[in-house]
Amino acid sequence: MAKLYTPRWAWVLTGSGHFFIESFRMIRKLEHCDVFVSRAADEVLRMYGLKLDFPDATRVLHDKTASAIPVGEFYHGVYHSVVVAPASSNTVAKCVWGISDTLATNVFAQAGKCRIPSIVFACDTAPELLTRAPHGMVKVFPRRIDLENTERLKGFEYTTVVESLADLEAAIARRQAEREGHG
Repeated sequence: MAKLYTPRWAWVLTGSGHFFIESFRMIRKLEHCDVFVSRAADEVLRMYGLKLDFPDATRVLHDKTASAIPVGEFYHGVYHSVVVAPASSNTVAKCVWGISDTLATNVFAQAGKCRIPSIVFACDTAPELLTRAPHGMVKVFPRRIDLENTERLKGFEYTTVVESLADLEAAIARRQAEREGHG
């Protein structure tokens, strides 16, 4: 990979379809952003018929290596912030229990080890949710363990868990303001 001199956003797409399309719109608004696409996210892209058509300055990194080679850039100051949105219940559970065996969970783990702030838009945040599936809106009923894992993640250092699109937009705006205030 080419040497990058401007610290970047790292945006992780997981296998959750919950506000997947809306997340794309937010990615397109960010300058200097790399998009990490998990294998599960690749499947969701196909299900929703979406293309990774981001601005030219946006790099797209796919989950193609067992050791998630792209995460090494966290140790070289390439990233200032991580956004995991949307975050599937599987990704949240693995993050909570320290399992980093996918690109998504490796990005989250390395960000934590480098004290890089992460914003996680968890998909399972209430006992009953309305979400978009490829064929339309559906009701989902997260399991108690999914809700408990979301709560556990809220206690992690350098991690902000958000529960709505409005909260995600606000957390990103706060992080941008922090970055601008500290140069």
